Amino acid sequence: MSGLCTSLLILAFTTSSLSDVGDFTPCLQFFYRSWPPKGLAGTPICQRYNNTYHFATLYSRPRRSPWLSAYLYTVPTGKRPKASWKYEPQLAYPAADGNMMPFLPGPVDQNVVESQAVELDYINSTYSRGHLNPSLHHQTYQCRSSTFTLTNVVPQKKWSNDGPWENLEQTVNKTLAAYCLGEAYIVTGIIPYQKDEHWIKNRVAVPEYLWSAYCCPKYNHTIPNRLKDAFPTFAAIGRNDPNSTEEIVPIDKTAKKQFRGYDVRQMSLNSLEMYLKDRFNTVVSVFNEHCA
Repeated sequence: MSGLCTSLLILAFTTSSLSDVGDFTPCLQFFYRSWPPKGLAGTPICQRYNNTYHFATLYSRPRRSPWLSAYLYTVPTGKRPKASWKYEPQLAYPAADGNMMPFLPGPVDQNVVESQAVELDYINSTYSRGHLNPSLHHQTYQCRSSTFTLTNVVPQKKWSNDGPWENLEQTVNKTLAAYCLGEAYIVTGIIPYQKDEHWIKNRVAVPEYLWSAYCCPKYNHTIPNRLKDAFPTFAAIGRNDPNSTEEIVPIDKTAKKQFRGYDVRQMSLNSLEMYLKDRFNTVVSVFNEHCA
């Protein structure tokens, strides 16, 4: 397992248009076998902080929130950085250099407001800022700080973010740190509502579910029996709405009241892609040959 934060250019997703953000083909090595996820369209963002590229996000301009973020896991050290929230100037101004910038006190540039989520969207809403690429899954302070951009978060209910979903992130962290011997590629994304989209302040789309999957092709084969299904791939879907139906993720009626309805269901990569196909009405492939 590499001890350094991997700094790479963003992926070349299959998208409807790349003209507003440029050519990102140099970052194909970011993905297992240089093969980016297939099936989803959006705006690729090179997540660049202090002139270093840290991870990739497929962003939806109409939703002002990401479809997914993709990154390489590194064993975390130190404390969680202070949440200094940032934005992506290149979404508002294509000629910008691509470094994410912190929000400054005072009014936000109107072009930034129109192009992406801003801090005011989340303030006094009923949603927390849910990382797709969590700071927990990175080693250095700079790598961890780079995850605090609003293009890497979605509106997530507090009791999901601070409950079952956080537990999943901790489980993935402990599992990969203990048993993954090489690179671990992680992709985390969202599943939208099938109808009647939910929004905060009529600006930022709320997902019905979050999902995550990892690919660790080189791992310790003496893993305990309880983790046999966790390698080389692992996937999960988490609820973000306690009122959603239970076809995808059942509700544990015995869970603590505040966490009830925010369950996370672990599953195979095949099962995850089946649910993504059903909701997006297209084949979605997360890893090349299922990380074979």
